[in-house]
Amino acid sequence: MSHEKYIGLIDALNRCAIECSHCAMACLEEEDVKMLTGCIKLDLDCAEICRSTASLLSRGSEHGEHLLRECAEICNACADECEKHSHMEHCKKCAEECRHCAEECSAIA
Repeated sequence: MSHEKYIGLIDALNRCAIECSHCAMACLEEEDVKMLTGCIKLDLDCAEICRSTASLLSRGSEHGEHLLRECAEICNACADECEKHSHMEHCKKCAEECRHCAEECSAIA
C-alpha cells in the first residue's frame, strides 16, 4: 500500500519519536535522575516503536498497521508518565506529542 495514505500519521510518529528522545536526554540532565528512570525508559520505548512504525508505513509495508495499537498503547503510557512531571517543560511537551500520536494511531488502527 502506498505511504501517501499515512503522511499525517508518519509525521506524528516522527515528531513523537523526536520529543521522546529529547525528553529522555533532558531527564538525564535533571538533578533527581533516579526519580525519572521510569520516564526515561518509556521515552526510549516510545521513540523506538514510533520510529519502527513510521519506517514500516513509509515503505508501504503490509505490516505497518499491525504496530498501530501497540504504538498507541506505549504513547499513552509515556504520556501518563510524563504528565506526572509536567512541571518540567520537556516532559510536558513530550506528553502532548505522545497523546497526539496515540490519537493518530488509534484513528487508523
